[in-house]
Amino acid sequence: MKTRDQLNCSPGRVSGMFVSCLLACCMLACQGTPSDSPSPTARLFTNVHVVDVENGQVLENQVMVVDSGRIQHIGPMVENAGAYPNPIDAGGAYAVPGLTEMHAHIPSPPTSARRIEETLFLYLSNGVTTIRGMLGHPYHLELRERQAAGELISPRIFTSSPSLNGNTVPTPEAARTLVGQYASEGYDFLKIHPGILRPVFDTLVATARENAIPFAGHVPVDVGIRHALESRYATIDHVDGFLEGLVPESANVAPAENGFFGFNFTPLANTGSMDALVALALAYNVAVVPTQSLFERWFAPTDADSLLAQPEMRYMPAETLANWKQTKEAYMSDPSWDPDQWEQFNAIRLKLIGKLQKNGFGLLLGSDAPQVFNVPGFSIHHEIDGMQHAGIPPEEILRMGTLYPARFFGIQDETGTLEAGKRAEFFLVGGNPLEDLDALKDLRGLMLGDQWFSREAIDARLEEIAQNAAGE
Repeated sequence: MKTRDQLNCSPGRVSGMFVSCLLACCMLACQGTPSDSPSPTARLFTNVHVVDVENGQVLENQVMVVDSGRIQHIGPMVENAGAYPNPIDAGGAYAVPGLTEMHAHIPSPPTSARRIEETLFLYLSNGVTTIRGMLGHPYHLELRERQAAGELISPRIFTSSPSLNGNTVPTPEAARTLVGQYASEGYDFLKIHPGILRPVFDTLVATARENAIPFAGHVPVDVGIRHALESRYATIDHVDGFLEGLVPESANVAPAENGFFGFNFTPLANTGSMDALVALALAYNVAVVPTQSLFERWFAPTDADSLLAQPEMRYMPAETLANWKQTKEAYMSDPSWDPDQWEQFNAIRLKLIGKLQKNGFGLLLGSDAPQVFNVPGFSIHHEIDGMQHAGIPPEEILRMGTLYPARFFGIQDETGTLEAGKRAEFFLVGGNPLEDLDALKDLRGLMLGDQWFSREAIDARLEEIAQNAAGE
């Protein structure tokens, strides 16, 4: 997993719409030379509009050739089209690179293998072809290897270690031991949770560097956002610690009384210091995964029953839904929670997110699923809505879920954009997402390596998942 200094999250702009379009067309249309005698496994997609996320453009009326799990050709035509054994008429649909969910949770035993595989498919059913698991388990290492070997229908998996928190690493010695262990076991990165004391954290960071393993997640209260940024997290998730970082020292607060991601300190936040904090984040090249949907669903003044009525909830077991309802209502009934203060709290979050993006910062798309009222896969659309609430333009939100994560993981030669030679990871949607991101909800089919999932096949699998959930 790459650190933010390897992201280069500000794509270059080519001046002039005509020139940029011409260059993009040449780049894509001229790549790949399909054979005059297609192989028996080749698929030919016709009548497809290809979304160029890097340049924010659409290449209209293209054909795409996919074979052996890779895009072989993109262009306005292909020779000997009638010889292709597996033609797919896209019907004017738009091809979009597979999305990355940067804050996912993968169930682990004792959850059944069936339920775990169903969760992975829920991500795929919404065009999510890469996930970053944020609470690791040894079983996830097995899933990662099975997916890489083509033995599991699943998004590509990056997985964190098990939680590092105040209980698991109470001392520097414990931190040194666990970091070394998790690095040797092959986890992609370390997961930081609350409660870690600063001396322990500093030992953790030093040991992580010695073992060349990144770390990401929460900002412990004793560490604070500024020291966390200086320590060069791979990502800070939930915008954790940033609101607390806006509280002036003169307020003389007890840091541990910050509440839910700083909610209790909302009236004390000095938004005038926001630019300096954002500049510090940029200077240390630390990416942020906002998980704004968590705050606009779980922690928002929204009735739990209205969320439970959403169609996607049918894919979750009744016990999970009951727990979500109880958790949300417990927050709403807490005397410290106030809907007016939530509005102020959320406005500060959205302003922070908007400033981070406008300053060229590394925002990455992640929704924290399955957490409270965030159904895997479906929740990425709620996160996209949250990014629009922060004023981020559609083309940039698309990059946050495609191009930028590919750069983050160092797999931009494999995925992130649609180009000949890259792995075939894309989905077809009914409209142009550069004009309306809701088009991403209208998924018409998914290409995952050498597997094609039609809308009908996806619906059949989803119905099976819903029936299993109803029976639990």
